Amino acid sequence: MVGEQWYSDFVDRGYEPSDEDLVALFRIEPAEGVSIEEAAGRVASESSIGTWTTLTTMSEEKRRLMARVYEIEGPWVKIGYPVELFEGGNMPQILSSIAGNVFGMKAIRNLRLEDVRWPREMLESFAGPQFGIDGVRKIFGVKERPLTATVPKPKVGMSSEEHARAGYEAWKGGLDLLKDDENLTGQRFNQFERRARKTFEMRDLAERETGERKSYMINVTAEAKEMVRRAELIKELGGEYVMVDILTAGWAGVQTLRDACEDLGLAVHAHRAFHAAFTRKKEHGMSMLVVAKIARLVGVDQLHIGTVIGKLEASRREVLSIQEAITSSKVEGGERILPQEWWDIKPVFPVSSGGLHPGLVPEILDMLGRDIIIQVGGGVWGHPDGGEAGARAVRQAIDAALQGISLDEYAEEHPELKRAMEKWGYTRPT
Repeated sequence: MVGEQWYSDFVDRGYEPSDEDLVALFRIEPAEGVSIEEAAGRVASESSIGTWTTLTTMSEEKRRLMARVYEIEGPWVKIGYPVELFEGGNMPQILSSIAGNVFGMKAIRNLRLEDVRWPREMLESFAGPQFGIDGVRKIFGVKERPLTATVPKPKVGMSSEEHARAGYEAWKGGLDLLKDDENLTGQRFNQFERRARKTFEMRDLAERETGERKSYMINVTAEAKEMVRRAELIKELGGEYVMVDILTAGWAGVQTLRDACEDLGLAVHAHRAFHAAFTRKKEHGMSMLVVAKIARLVGVDQLHIGTVIGKLEASRREVLSIQEAITSSKVEGGERILPQEWWDIKPVFPVSSGGLHPGLVPEILDMLGRDIIIQVGGGVWGHPDGGEAGARAVRQAIDAALQGISLDEYAEEHPELKRAMEKWGYTRPT
């Protein structure tokens, strides 16, 4: 047998994947002179038991572990993997298989991992979210409206004292959550421990003055042991959350942090910085949908999903499919979406962020519903009257939308919203 014949062994259009199989949906663009069948077989081979040539060490027992290409529709290819190929609870190993060497094969011009269906045995090997939507809502005692958050701007450059004061203004204005941005951790101008202590002091003051529960999602992203140390400090200071850049920290680091946070009783807010490096190109890489499902498995409680109408690129279909994947107990599937039963894995609270301001709030609620965290950065701190007024304008926009009142009408009796509308109107950032 020669290499091509060996690759063709991995294509079995008559195969019906069992409920125990992991199923991956790929978009495959073969290199010139390579058929889609051969390219698909190469992906299945390289991601399971094959290599470029036949092997004297192969046996029928080992062949049982072959991944099988069972459906090809144009560039869209479905591959079933026996669950025995994977180590339960080990996300790095799983991705090294289905999203590893396959992206570098010369026989493939472009390859994109579009979706993964996780079998129940695999789901049960991961923790999933500790709190989920209901648990996060319980922290704040807020049941009906969306939760709100902001990031002090500029995202880096503030001192610890300036950062803490910004948090106080946002909380005083009515927002629930203060969040660090993805690139603020422990720089010299805003050292982690000092920022944490100062900001929680202001959080406590804001709670006393408003009578509302407030919280701070501080960015603990660092080497894994340091992330755990930082999480322990946050618990000591009375915090409810940590924030982590899940992709730059790596899935192993996120799993370590998630386990520590269960012991500490802390929720995990996931920032997706870096994802567009491999999710934005529609021909090659991995979809954000796959990233979001992995994040749910590993156990984050909140995850950014995009806005459609903000400053960051994402289609309506993509954002809605991500929202369904992380919030539903069962996804029926459809065109280019695999079905998924989540069993006992809790839902993740979706976060809509990136270029939002009060004028866009009604559209976000109409599109994504009330089980959403609306995060507004520049749309708070760019308010002509400052951050506290910007926070009030966001809450006023939410109140108007929930009551079915137009922003223009509501703004007539709410000066903070009126000033925001005068500056931004219904503009969509580009």
